[in-house]
This record gives sequence, structure tokens and C-alpha cells, in this order.
Amino acid sequence: MPRKKLTILDLQKKRDRREPIVMVTAYDYPSGMLAEQADVDIILVGDSLGMVVHGLESTVSVTMEMMVLHCAAVVRAKSNAFLIGDMPFGSYEVSVEEGVRNAFRLMKEGGVDAIKLEGGAERANIIRAIVDAGIAVQGHIGLTPQSVSKLGGFKVQGKTAASARDLLQDALALQAAGCFSIVLEAVPDRVAAHITDHLTIPTIGIGAGAGCSGQVLVWHDMLGLFARFQPKFSKQFTDVGTAITTALQAFTAEVRAGQFPAQEHVFSISDDEWNAFAGTETT
Repeated sequence: MPRKKLTILDLQKKRDRREPIVMVTAYDYPSGMLAEQADVDIILVGDSLGMVVHGLESTVSVTMEMMVLHCAAVVRAKSNAFLIGDMPFGSYEVSVEEGVRNAFRLMKEGGVDAIKLEGGAERANIIRAIVDAGIAVQGHIGLTPQSVSKLGGFKVQGKTAASARDLLQDALALQAAGCFSIVLEAVPDRVAAHITDHLTIPTIGIGAGAGCSGQVLVWHDMLGLFARFQPKFSKQFTDVGTAITTALQAFTAEVRAGQFPAQEHVFSISDDEWNAFAGTETT
């Protein structure tokens, strides 16, 4: 029996019951279908697609057009998971008005259920404006890839008492601004658990320990499809990349050896039709 469409209220109930929330990234129709079959709670069309799908060096170059395209593809899978689309770098920082306009676009053209944006208390005004416009917002603090140059690289955040306090204040500010949940990325586990305990909304951890309300991983990292690097906090649950390479090597070998296509892979034409065709002179 198909499950019903998950909502923010369902996610909040999971948090209140201390039932772990499962979130995974997906970037196209097939991955959306597979994530739905796996019964995940949230699908994030993350701007990580810039790196793992488009081969960019970071997420900074991802555009609204890219996000809308990939969100719409995942939405076509008609998943009952809760769907979130990332607001790319430069789409909400310039002004509140532009941020709200781009959030509308991601909802209307991308078809997602909510949007996610990075940043702490400094983003409270834009988050509040987007929420007031009727759009659900997921926050994202800790290691924020769009700000990696400002952070000095992909480094763990909240490792000092002062920075941990800043993260807690950021989380409280995002909650007050109206976020329905917050992603905590690359944060010490005790700090993330402490932040989670001081919030009333769910936290989703990625490299933030088991004390969060749920966990998220990047599709290509967990399936062995991104060879450039493997984050410490990620776990590779299978090696699809090797399986694909093995299949492609087998295909290459069979084609070069004249073994593929075999007779069962071809279509036939009757002898009468063939003779009529072959005996016809062309000009």
C-alpha cells in the first residue's frame, strides 16, 4: 500500500517521538524513484549536484537554472517523501526581495515542498521573509559549503567553546525566524546533540553525530559514485561505481569481440519482405 505524502507536521512528530529522520540527496528522476522505493523521509535536491553531477570544483558556481532543472526532474518521480530544494549561492544574499523571488521560483518551477539555505543569524531576515511569503525553509549551519572560502576550507565548525556558543545562537535564531528544521554539518557530536536538545524543531546531521533528529548523506558519496574524495563523516554503503565500470568493460569487450549483439538482441524481417527490398534497385 503506497504511503501518504510526508509533511512538515509528520517530520515534527518524528522528532517529538525521537524517531530518526532519514534524508538523502537526489538529483534526477531515477534517483528520486529509487529514494522513494527505499522509503526515505526527505529528499534534498542539493547544490552538491554542482560537484557530483556537473564536475565543478565547489557548489559556488551552481545557478538557479540548474537547481530548477534538477528539482523538476526529481519531482517527476512523484515521490511521497518530503522534497527540499537548495537555494544556490548568490540567489538570496543580495536582498530580501531577490531571495523571496528566487524561493518562489524554486517552488513554482522546481515543484519542491520547501527550500533550504545556508547561514546563521545573519540570514534570519531573509528566512523570516520567505516563511512569511508562505514557503517552508530548512536552515543549514556549521560547515556551509557555499561559504567555504570564508571558512578557510572544508573544516569542522564549533570545535571551540566560543564557536560552539555561536552555533547554538545561530540555531536558535533560525528557529525563531521560522525554520522547520536545521541541517548541522561537520559539527562535533556533543555540540550537535546539545543544540538539538535546545531546539523544538528537528535537526538533520551530516558529520554531526547520532544526537541529531535525523541524518543525511550525499547520494554519490554513499553509493561510491564520486571518486574525487570521500568525506570522513560519510559511509559508502555500496560500490555502484565499480559495478558500473565492470559492466561497461564487459560491454566494450563483447562489442570488440563481435559477441554483442547476439541473435536474441536483434529484430528480423521476413524472407519475402527482404527479397522484395533487396531486389529493389535504388536510384
